[in-house]
Amino acid sequence: MQEFFDNVSRYPRYLISFSLGIFYNAIAPLIPLLKRPTTAIALISAVIASFIGLSFILRAMLGLT
Repeated sequence: MQEFFDNVSRYPRYLISFSLGIFYNAIAPLIPLLKRPTTAIALISAVIASFIGLSFILRAMLGLT
């Protein structure tokens, strides 16, 4: 039974490392774009616009006012 709990206790650590790896691989190609002001402004604007769009979509889907 102790082996079972040892095995189950590894899953949160795996989830954290897996999530950080995905986040790092998604962000790493975008870092060079932040070095030039023009592309940095465009990238930041795109991120903000996507969050606003996502919030509008979720509000409409969930019926929130």
